[in-house]
Formats: sequence, structure tokens, C-alpha cells
Amino acid sequence: MEIANVVATRSNCSRRHVAAVIVKDRHILSTGYNGTPHGVKNCFAGGCPRCAGTVKSGTHLEECLCVHAEQNAICQAALFGHAVDGATIYVTISPCLTCAKLIINAGIKEVVYGGDYAFLDAVKDIFKAAGVSHRKFTPPKKRLQEKQKQ
Repeated sequence: MEIANVVATRSNCSRRHVAAVIVKDRHILSTGYNGTPHGVKNCFAGGCPRCAGTVKSGTHLEECLCVHAEQNAICQAALFGHAVDGATIYVTISPCLTCAKLIINAGIKEVVYGGDYAFLDAVKDIFKAAGVSHRKFTPPKKRLQEKQKQ
């Protein structure tokens, strides 16, 4: 999850920085962060009219040009020929319904997420129906103790 948090710093979305890391057999297959598609002006430079506007978070999503972190990670794996069947995806926030469907169809079997972002019951239900496990990330106690000492 720490790697996902670093990848999130690459996001070019002006509203939220999100990242995903796909791992299989303890190897990173792909990373992705949210932002506009390749060749489109970066979101923070005005590339996404929705994000540049004043709409409330979670509304008018159909107008957003940004690609979600999970979508980018799955696309990057496909682009470079990495099979993600049976993999785990680490995401800095819980996935939306659209990303949940892509995760399922890509064959990813586990979702580990950092924060909750409108983690809908519909997402939990579809994961359960598809046999995809999901859990909120809990930092190891040893690391927490080290950070508290600093």
C-alpha cells in the first residue's frame, strides 16, 4: 500500500489523487493513477472540464474525462502483456462500481483498499457474487510502532 501511496503522487487529477498497484506472486505487474487519457491535456491544466468546475464530489461523473487508477493499472498490464488473472489489486481508496466490474472481468481475485470512498453495497455484493475478496488495509503493527516513535 505504501507503493500505491507513492504512485498516487503521479496523479494529474485536480480533485483527488488515487493509485492502484496490481501484484501477483509477490511481483508488481502494473501501476496506475487517476488522470486524463494519454494525449489529453492534464486534468490540473484544465483537461477535464468537470474537475475544473464546481460540481459536488461524486456528481456528474459521466462528464469526467479522467480515467480511474484501477482502470489505468488494468490497461497498463494489458498494454505490456501482463496477465492479471488471480492477482491482488491495492487501491488507495475503495473502488467504484465501474472499476469493480473491470476488476472482476480482469480476473483479479483480491482487492485491498486504503480509504473508503462511497464503498457502495452494490460493489460489495458484486465482489461477493464473483468470488472477489476485499478488505481494508491495516498497516502492520510493527510499522505503526516505528512511526509513533519518530
